[in-house]
Amino acid sequence: MRKYGYIRVSDKDQNEARQIHALIEAGVDEAYILMDRQSGKDFDRPQYQLLKKVLREGDLLVIKSIDRLGRNYKEIIKEWQFITQDLKVDIKILDMSLLDTTLHKDLLGTFISDLILQVLAYVAEQERINIKQRQAEGIASAKSMGKHLGRPKIKVPENFEDVYKRWKNNEITAKIAMRELNLKPTTFYNIVKNKTY
Repeated sequence: MRKYGYIRVSDKDQNEARQIHALIEAGVDEAYILMDRQSGKDFDRPQYQLLKKVLREGDLLVIKSIDRLGRNYKEIIKEWQFITQDLKVDIKILDMSLLDTTLHKDLLGTFISDLILQVLAYVAEQERINIKQRQAEGIASAKSMGKHLGRPKIKVPENFEDVYKRWKNNEITAKIAMRELNLKPTTFYNIVKNKTY
């Protein structure tokens, strides 16, 4: 039996340290922890798909909480059944002791686990719906107040066009152009890419 851990964080700003710590505390070797930085709306995630390929009968999959597995009710149920029934791999959800297929192997235990799983999967999907609704409301509110959303607009230096033409005509290097414009390379090339000359 090998213990695997799975972590999912929704975006690059979320910190996965809490999940990693919990999995290591549960006895998962860090080398066997797979992580995706992606939404839980579906299971089309590279590390999750890899995990399904490496899991073998008798292995144990440890996850911090059910919403880290996913946030789509039907898909969570389908994936749970695939892992536990088709692959014959046990799953242990650390935040919910009733969702531990290594325990309660009898009919009543399986029934209780399945019931709890369905309730929690439903709650996870509802939270995803609520998050999307709150985001949409926040965006609508910000727009109605005239706030700019997204990255701040790049301020193009007044002398950009002159410096750009000299650079384009190979009169100066890109490094000199950036120095004259007082721009970082990424900003310089973003302006070049987004402007038409």
